[in-house]
Amino acid sequence: MKMTRGNMMETSSCADQEIDTGKAVCQQQGFVKTPVKVRFGDSVFTVDKDVLEQHCEYFQALFHSGMKECQQDEICLQALSAHGFLVALRVIYGEKPILSGDEIVEAIECAVFLQIEILTKHLINIINSDNCLLMYHTAATFGLLKLLHSAALFIRDMHQDLKEDVKCLPEDLIEYVESLLPSTYVTVGTHSPTIKLLQDFMRTVCYLDEDEKDWKVLTHLPLNASTTMAGVTVLDNKLYIVGGVYDITNKVVDSGFCYDVSKDTWSTFSSPQQLRYNCSLVGHEDTLYIIGGEHNKTIMSSVEKYKISTDTWSFAAHLPRPAAAVACAMTMSRLFICLWRPKDATEIFEYIVNKDEWTLTTTLVRHQSYGHCMVAHRDNLYVMRNGPSDDFLRCMMDSYNLTSGQWTAMTGQYENSKGALFTAVVRGDSVFTVNRRATVEYAIEDNKWRTKKEMSGFPRIGSMWTFLLRLPKKSSEILERKHNGQNISFDLPSDSSALCADC
Repeated sequence: MKMTRGNMMETSSCADQEIDTGKAVCQQQGFVKTPVKVRFGDSVFTVDKDVLEQHCEYFQALFHSGMKECQQDEICLQALSAHGFLVALRVIYGEKPILSGDEIVEAIECAVFLQIEILTKHLINIINSDNCLLMYHTAATFGLLKLLHSAALFIRDMHQDLKEDVKCLPEDLIEYVESLLPSTYVTVGTHSPTIKLLQDFMRTVCYLDEDEKDWKVLTHLPLNASTTMAGVTVLDNKLYIVGGVYDITNKVVDSGFCYDVSKDTWSTFSSPQQLRYNCSLVGHEDTLYIIGGEHNKTIMSSVEKYKISTDTWSFAAHLPRPAAAVACAMTMSRLFICLWRPKDATEIFEYIVNKDEWTLTTTLVRHQSYGHCMVAHRDNLYVMRNGPSDDFLRCMMDSYNLTSGQWTAMTGQYENSKGALFTAVVRGDSVFTVNRRATVEYAIEDNKWRTKKEMSGFPRIGSMWTFLLRLPKKSSEILERKHNGQNISFDLPSDSSALCADC
């Protein structure tokens, strides 16, 4: 029997609940070392006391308060729903459930009342165009500020598509959304280091002016920075470059570079312990991961991670096999890579951060060539590859759904005279693909990408990297979009970076 709101089974332990959604929780029953019962009306859950203390600040404070509840075998919580607590347990025990509207409301209430940080992070990870307004309004109602801010940023990025629905929100919530900076598409091409006397004014990072449908200069690369066969990524609204080479000798630049868009300044940081080029760079929670690549013409399987706050590099788990220019994608705070092997097979691996290990997610067998990239939208991974016989004018695509575990061949070949799709980035429900001749915005739909609009291409030769940044107002020549700060009625920290550095 599936548990739904108003139809809860009475039970003396989680293991006794005959529910589909409680599977992961029930599997943990053998690990209950110090059991404690938590009662919600007629529903009772038997949970490991240590688990509650580890993940719920409410129980942590309760168990150390010296109150009589510390010694009781059963704790009664009248204000919360049992189903919201069940959702919390599922997340605590490692599930990543996609939630309905009722479940979202109950989960937010539970996250606030019990102070469950891991549940708040999961709610942030599953924000999408279908639930963002509900997330935003409910988070404001209960005062879950991290979720409120993240949902507001998502709505700001999709404001054009959601503008009619946004009007239903209270005025103070509308004003807060409009006070935030939207994400802007940014691209950098392939450039080698130079010297001041030979400064190449094409060595620029550019942003897409969507009103004028053209690319404009955001900043110039430092003289000794290289994006040739480098790893490039964005984390916390900062651009990072690691591992570029000087010239055809493939000598690696021995410094990393960081562009802080809010200050319009460049800085350097230390290089990986193993210098490499033709590598991939991904950012996640104060950490950069540099994946695979080459050194002295040898392809490597090593992975290193850089802790930004401490400026330190350390080795992480090796890739399952050596690989260069690895296709990567982040979705719902999960890191995936796409590796190729003989006999037309594609393998997708996930890096499990807390276990420092790579696990095989799925294998796809398709006739394909070497050119590829991967992007993510919601719980879908999109793998792009060249068409038949290495046809660079046609791009074939397959989608893998992480929740259902199913592959889908996307309809259409995305064929035109503008070239194949080899660099792309997702914002909201749109994906922008960039090449030399055209920048195309697609609406992501169930089994295809539908063309929304076409703009100028990025007129540079060589590889390019595309990403999102929230650009502050710098001058009327650089950005025409204005940032109007507003005061809103609920209590947010004066420094919104305390909630989300991506603002």
